[in-house]
Amino acid sequence: MAEHHNTRTASGGATTAAARDGSPLENDAGSNGKPAVHLDGVWKIYPLGRTEVQAVRGVDITITEGDFATIAGPSGSGKSTILNLIGCIDVPTRGAVEVIGHHTSGLSDREITRLRHEAIGFIFQSFNLVPVLNVFENIEFPLLLGPKPPPRSERREYVDFLIEEVGLTDWRTHRPSELSGGQRQRVAIARALATRPRIVLADEPTANLDSATGSAIIELMKRINTELHTTFIFSTHDPTIVEIADHVIRLKDGEVIENSRRSGSPD
Repeated sequence: MAEHHNTRTASGGATTAAARDGSPLENDAGSNGKPAVHLDGVWKIYPLGRTEVQAVRGVDITITEGDFATIAGPSGSGKSTILNLIGCIDVPTRGAVEVIGHHTSGLSDREITRLRHEAIGFIFQSFNLVPVLNVFENIEFPLLLGPKPPPRSERREYVDFLIEEVGLTDWRTHRPSELSGGQRQRVAIARALATRPRIVLADEPTANLDSATGSAIIELMKRINTELHTTFIFSTHDPTIVEIADHVIRLKDGEVIENSRRSGSPD
């Protein structure tokens, strides 16, 4: 069976900006029970020589705006693949992926770029900070990439707010090499929030941290989720994240084996 597959690069969301006029994308953030993400019958199949790898098999999930959701499962279960599909880094072989009301397969590259830049923030387990930039400059960097960067005074005010939120005011001018692992992850979280995204995707965000630092990072992200109503979606092995999540999705062999909500979380 010859299946078409396509992959978009993660860097495209930062290096190419879409014209705002006439674009269907909007950025009206807020937690109101609307679906942030919806996957409908999604399959992802990768050709491997004469065989195929079915990384994701018929997945149906809905993640609501304001969720603190975790996608859990063993290595090879499809967690990172689903995160890549939601982040528009990859496209499904079959089925539909909808992000804040937009079917990603139907968007042009320019619209995908804008969606990623304005509506989705990424937190990587390896931090991916720019080594020659200090804390302030790393967080500010995404704000300089769009076609119309905010005025300098507005950028400074919001970046300083984020620096304070993640507890790094005293390290504002330090470079990544001068920070601990936990501090670098805090910078990565603040950078992910710089464009005021509606969704933040975090791929194993505590994997390179000790347990105490990892717990502090999880608590920080949960507080931001509560205060700013930002939707967080994690790919993780970390049981601490699973325990604090209000929406738990478990995968095995590319299929959903659990999709549950904690009592009191949004429907």
